[in-house]
Amino acid sequence: MRVVLDTNVIISGLNFPGNERLVLELALRGRFELYLTEFILEEVAGVLGRKFNWTGDRIQQALRTLSDTGQMVEPPRLPEVIEGGHADNRILECAAEASADYLVTGDRRHLLPLEEYRGTRIVNAPRFLSSLEAS
Repeated sequence: MRVVLDTNVIISGLNFPGNERLVLELALRGRFELYLTEFILEEVAGVLGRKFNWTGDRIQQALRTLSDTGQMVEPPRLPEVIEGGHADNRILECAAEASADYLVTGDRRHLLPLEEYRGTRIVNAPRFLSSLEAS
């Protein structure tokens, strides 16, 4: 199963207990194929430093773990789905390039309302975990 985790899921998984952490742990254990881009890793690094005061060393270790676990893709720019140059378009590009089965996100404003993008189901962490249990 090919999966893209939105930055908010990775950030939550690294900082808080709950469904997002479980999803991240399953990715790290190889329960599904995780796909990443440089954009996602840069966004994770920025948020961890800015909002959570992680040290540079701790951020680099987290990024190494993610990049060692996931497969990097270099998606082309696609027509914007979310207007105004919104960063969530970069997440959708990753999902499209990876031919992802799922994009897991907590973004209720931009991504979850789409429900699907180019064959990728867009779901929150609890729904993704239910789908994993069913498979």
